[in-house]
Amino acid sequence: MTSLIRGGTIVTAEQTFRADVLCVGGKIAAIGPDLEAPAGAEIIDAGGQYVMPGGIDPHTHMQLPFMGTVASEDFYTGTAAALAGGTTSIIDFVIPDPQQSIMEAYKTWRGWAEKSAADYGFHVAITWWDDSVHKDMGDLVRHEGVNSFKHFMAYKGAIMADDEVLYNSFSRSLELGAMPTVHAENGELVFQLQKKLLEEGITGPEGHPLSRPPAAEGEAANRALRLAEVIGVPLYIVHVSASDALDEIKRARAAGQRVYGEVLAGHLTIDDSVYRNPDWDVAAAHVMSPPFRSPEHQAALWKGLQGGALHTTATDHCCFCADQKAMGKDNFAQIPNGTAGVEDRMSVLWTHGVGTGRLTMNEFVAVTSANAAKIFNIYPQKGSISVGADADLVIWDPEASKTISVKTHHQNVDYNIFEGMEVTGLATHTLSRGALAYKDGDLRAIKGAGQYVKRPAYPAAFEALARKAAHNKPTPVKRD
Repeated sequence: MTSLIRGGTIVTAEQTFRADVLCVGGKIAAIGPDLEAPAGAEIIDAGGQYVMPGGIDPHTHMQLPFMGTVASEDFYTGTAAALAGGTTSIIDFVIPDPQQSIMEAYKTWRGWAEKSAADYGFHVAITWWDDSVHKDMGDLVRHEGVNSFKHFMAYKGAIMADDEVLYNSFSRSLELGAMPTVHAENGELVFQLQKKLLEEGITGPEGHPLSRPPAAEGEAANRALRLAEVIGVPLYIVHVSASDALDEIKRARAAGQRVYGEVLAGHLTIDDSVYRNPDWDVAAAHVMSPPFRSPEHQAALWKGLQGGALHTTATDHCCFCADQKAMGKDNFAQIPNGTAGVEDRMSVLWTHGVGTGRLTMNEFVAVTSANAAKIFNIYPQKGSISVGADADLVIWDPEASKTISVKTHHQNVDYNIFEGMEVTGLATHTLSRGALAYKDGDLRAIKGAGQYVKRPAYPAAFEALARKAAHNKPTPVKRD
């Protein structure tokens, strides 16, 4: 397939300039002014609009079995919705049950993902430890293109990784040149607070944020960072929601530690008042972990994103419909955790970031696409507009506007956490590997068109860390 995007202004993380973009065979073949269209090429008029790298959402959970049910969004419906909003790639999560072979779980998720309409990759969660996990991590990195491993510090009694698992997995990640990532919440504290609140008669969604206070996130972030510091491995902290965790990231970075922070579009724009909504269904629809926080935390997160302590934006897209949320009608701890957003992330961040002056257009591209590609080692294949890169592109109309609503979204869920939000700045065209997957409201996503993207390990980047660790290794004292 050949297409020529004509007359637009290219916006990347580094620069802004007027040029046409020629896409041939799924790749960007040429960039320049007044390019000639090859015979048979589809001409796409981008006059008055911006041409940007397609968004990369580094944190989604399609089709996830969780808390006694399965997320309502599968890999086709979820990636199709992503394309409608300008996101062309996701990195989802393989989450093995404790004692389950992580390679077996990986193969299961790969099978589910074959229906994806957009490109995808996987982080793999380490939920337990033995010699087989050690071996499978090596096979995943060397043969399957997995370069990141997830660790849930929450969800006691299910998938929570204790300090022993963290130590072993972080150490193995360093050996392999892979990035450990953490969901930072103190799972034991959350468990005890849930018990206490339920004993006090607090059973509704308002108990959810009370059981997961900012301090629980800050403590876990500190613990994970200190472990990573001692081991000498970089760390990526997902969905930072509280200033307590952000402050730990800032401290570690100021001390020279290599740490990356991710923030969700929802945590930047929605506050904890949603849990006090008198309509139980509305309040429960917003139950996710970490929970939405009070406005002062939102202000801190925006500053963290502006100041470079937070590097990527994501959604933690994990949909459960009202009947699924109702599983926790009498016990907030049993409400399936998860919300949507993969379709709306780009427009929400443009409106509340670029539209308010918090972010420049180039910073917007960095935090929605380029930084994730760089951190997870798929740049410039993804996240760039350069010759030879995948033709994953979004044509963006900065003046177009809409009201976000469950009535018009493409996500397979019966609510929208951004319901009623007016956004200005929308995708008019989305190209996935050069093919038009979305055009002016017409979603053309094709089931199975998405490709698995291998992400190489980081051996060169980790060599210096390994040398430093070896240099700091103590010398045994010889005694008579």
